[in-house]
Amino acid sequence: MKRRNFIKNTALSSLVAAVGTDIVFGSILPEGYEPLALQDPDPFALFSKDQEMVVLNDKPWNIEARAHLLDDKITPNKFMFIRNNGLIPEDIDARNWTITIDGEAVEETKTYTLAELKSKFKTYTYQLTLECGGNGRSEFDPPAKGNQWTVGAVSCAEWTGVRLKDVLEDAGYTNKAVYIGYHAADVHLSRDPEKEPISRGAPMAKALQDETLLAFQMNGKDIPLAHGYPLRLVAGGWPASVSGKWIQRISIRDRVHDGTKMTGDAYRVPCNPVAPGEKVKEEDMCIIESMPVKSLITYPKSGAMIKSGQKLNIRGHAWAGELEVTKMEYSIDFGSTWQSCLVERPKNRLAWQHFNASVSFPKKGYYEVWARATDARGNSQPMLLPGWNPKGYLNNACHRIAIKVI
Repeated sequence: MKRRNFIKNTALSSLVAAVGTDIVFGSILPEGYEPLALQDPDPFALFSKDQEMVVLNDKPWNIEARAHLLDDKITPNKFMFIRNNGLIPEDIDARNWTITIDGEAVEETKTYTLAELKSKFKTYTYQLTLECGGNGRSEFDPPAKGNQWTVGAVSCAEWTGVRLKDVLEDAGYTNKAVYIGYHAADVHLSRDPEKEPISRGAPMAKALQDETLLAFQMNGKDIPLAHGYPLRLVAGGWPASVSGKWIQRISIRDRVHDGTKMTGDAYRVPCNPVAPGEKVKEEDMCIIESMPVKSLITYPKSGAMIKSGQKLNIRGHAWAGELEVTKMEYSIDFGSTWQSCLVERPKNRLAWQHFNASVSFPKKGYYEVWARATDARGNSQPMLLPGWNPKGYLNNACHRIAIKVI
């Protein structure tokens, strides 16, 4: 399949543009599902995605939303981005699915079936924000290699599962525990069984947070295959790569996990600011943890036209990694002045927050509505692209939409 062409998500290009069944493989399938071989290879049909979603890559599958598609308070599957590093597993048997807890700092290696997780541990449900560390990569200059995400590699679904900390405590771990690392069933692009497409993790402090889940449901139903069925790790507020899909094993490490895409420049940024294009030594790169403050205007769609004297109601979402967003503003004069938006408290910690405002324009003409969020520590979004980094991570520049007043 060829990559689909798409218009870069800037306010002006959007204005110009304006005017001119989830499946699960294996022997145990949820009711109504068919094997992959019987499915239409079209990704929108294959993964039940909306036709306006943008396919960036098919090997592995990487698909993003456009800003206006993310207007729901809880992201439905059809608008949820897909970020894969390997091939989707083809031999899933949920009835016999197990997860093993092992590692240098575990007291005893233990294996649990999916049924045991559900029966032995209390179930919790949280809305959790997941954003790809490279969301916004397409704006970096010099360009950064990787999927050229615009703004749509973010979501906030409702996840149901058991707390990872309850499982880790049941297995037991020693005072040498430093990090957890996950291992999953996805297949390396080379199909070499000795290679893992991705094996990342998090410090014990993140693993033991109440909201870090081993999840088996998304939005009240079995997790769709492309999002990790039948079991995935969900660690909101950090790069979504920490939230491994198709989880089969978690290792409790006595060191920082050194799995695939935990070393080199993967999901790392320079510890100190660097000039655009500068080469950075591995020892001078720091692992990304909490994501930066950010926001997204989801209504109206960029390129909207309104009549002179008409007010424009805008809305969207804001999030700030481990922190809460405490202030939300908009500007219609390219950041010269800012006006307040109403911003709601999060449903729970690590959920995104919803904002809205009623905007008035002084006269006819072209405008851009910019959105800026500020977190609980006083950090605000930059109006332009933040510091360059080799892999194009953490672009939290203000989102903006184009409006024509006629």
